[in-house]
Amino acid sequence: MKNFTLYLVILVFLFVSKVLGQESFESRAKQIANKIEKITKEEKAALKEEVEAVNVQLSNGKITLEQADKRKKELAEARAVIIEEKITLAQNELNDLVQQKVDGKIKEQEQDSTRKHTLVIHWNDRNWSDKNREKRDSIHGEKRTTSQFVFAMGLNNMMADGKLQDSNYSFIGSHFYEWGFTYNSRLMKNNNLLHAKYGLSLMYNNIRPTDNRSFVVNGDQTNLEVNTVNLDESRFRNVYLVLPLHLEFDFSKPTISNGKTYFKTHKSFRFGIGGYAGINVKSKQILKFEEEDLKYKTTIKGDYNVNNFMYGLSSYIGYKEFSLYCKYDLNPLFQDNAVDEKNISLGLRFDLN
Repeated sequence: MKNFTLYLVILVFLFVSKVLGQESFESRAKQIANKIEKITKEEKAALKEEVEAVNVQLSNGKITLEQADKRKKELAEARAVIIEEKITLAQNELNDLVQQKVDGKIKEQEQDSTRKHTLVIHWNDRNWSDKNREKRDSIHGEKRTTSQFVFAMGLNNMMADGKLQDSNYSFIGSHFYEWGFTYNSRLMKNNNLLHAKYGLSLMYNNIRPTDNRSFVVNGDQTNLEVNTVNLDESRFRNVYLVLPLHLEFDFSKPTISNGKTYFKTHKSFRFGIGGYAGINVKSKQILKFEEEDLKYKTTIKGDYNVNNFMYGLSSYIGYKEFSLYCKYDLNPLFQDNAVDEKNISLGLRFDLN
């Protein structure tokens, strides 16, 4: 869709309002200008609702992130076409009105020979596309609050009495994933160093017991026990919905243009420290084994005496979008086990504007 700018300045001398019950030229032109403004507002609001509906589908796991991004792009392009079509109609209506004025078909009564009226109508669809994609060049800088898509992955294990439980759980085979959305708010008006980073994430913590063991619930205890069959895989997964909060130190240098200072984020080294809190939404154990040339996969869902609420500390340090990420649960995985085992994770994190 090509950019276009309609800039109309009309000076009307000796203007009053009505002739034979007809609306004045200025009044009709203002109505068209208001129509253009209403079109843009309505279409932007409609697009916002459509995008929110896609985000809900993504959160519910009905579509993938790639499908969601593609759908959002299609919706934005469709709304842009609708805006252009509707505004073109309004533009034609305005052109007809101007032609009627030039042809003398619109007459106005004299009342004040010194009175002048100026009507300015301005439409620029670049404003729409910029706001829709939330892009800013180096001259405009960024908004004080920006948003990011966050994805993290890496190794996962358990700690007990300050010691890593790598003998009980596979060091390489245990892993974690995290994805979500965050807001990044600059805390000081004229300094880019400190930011508050907060949002919503899904955390997937996986551990793989060693020595052909799996978790067995015995009353209020959840213990590792050796299986009667030879397991090809034993994996225990917990999924959490969490609210992360970090204080971020961003060392991105400001841009100076025409004597003004503009700030951008994620352009240099970053360091964040904070924590998270959330709830357990799913616990399950996955067992794979082979017996008499038949392959079996068993998925067992349950609470496994897992703590429903979790909280912990996290930190990251990196450059631009990429950083090294560490998180540690302060409360144990299981509620009343004799040994308190706490989840610890180390991996890579991507914060994508």
